[in-house]
Amino acid sequence: MDLDDAALFLRIVELGTLSAAARERDWPVSQVSRALARLEARCGVRLLHRNTHGLSLTDEGDTVLAHARRLLDVRAELDSALSGRLAGPSGWVRLSVSTITAETVIAPSLPSLHARYPQLQLDISTDDRVVDLVREGVDIAIRTGSPASETLVARQIGMLSRGLYAAPAYVRRHGLPETPQALDQHRLVGNSVHPALNLWPMTPGDGAPRQRSTETYTARGHTRADSTAVVLSLVRAGAGIGRIVNIAAEPLVAAGHLVRVLPGFTQGEPVPLYAVMLQERHRLPKLRACIAHWADWLAGRVPPLD
Repeated sequence: MDLDDAALFLRIVELGTLSAAARERDWPVSQVSRALARLEARCGVRLLHRNTHGLSLTDEGDTVLAHARRLLDVRAELDSALSGRLAGPSGWVRLSVSTITAETVIAPSLPSLHARYPQLQLDISTDDRVVDLVREGVDIAIRTGSPASETLVARQIGMLSRGLYAAPAYVRRHGLPETPQALDQHRLVGNSVHPALNLWPMTPGDGAPRQRSTETYTARGHTRADSTAVVLSLVRAGAGIGRIVNIAAEPLVAAGHLVRVLPGFTQGEPVPLYAVMLQERHRLPKLRACIAHWADWLAGRVPPLD
């Protein structure tokens, strides 16, 4: 693959039209069209669908785009190293992360990351689903649970714990449950994509009423959402009781926007939070810098539960 053609293909996809890419390069549209045709001929497949609504990637084009991004990243890093302009980690880092983790970890950690590494740039995609790192051109995916694939490398950056929370307005209307069984009488907010998040472990603490040593409550949910961030928003709005990561909920408790539910119970063991990367990319300085920074940032911000 010619790297200049790969770079042009990337810009065509990002800008959405051949004419926009032509204007950016001050080329005639016909020259851009010929370059795209040349790349398709080299790959032996059609990369873009062209219709009256614009351009869209074919499945093969999606794959070529991911590899083109990786090739261009390598070229940029090599150019910087050979020219002597590499003053610390630099370049774009494409990050896939859930919305709630983006809001509670990535966003507040960015000022110190940029102060430390001013040449780093982040392209953040927020989604609760598990992404395909190769196909979608992702450098780092932040996930709970380590990957099983041998093509991926996981580095732990912290631990996440969850608890049950409700809005003060909900508590005023419906009160608080005293036992897990009493949750049956309450409105609950569940997750429609990840069924495991609707299994609420309950281990009684020293001050809890006598129960079995451990039990799991299955939250059927009166309201469900496909995003953990939306679950938090629904709980804050008073829609019901929900299970939320403590790093997001505890600052809201301190501010009076949320109330802990069943605080006498430990609601699940903390789970590791991983940065997941492709095997061949995990040693890149820009990725290692991001991961080390987020691990340091999280180590100082685990909210205490008093």
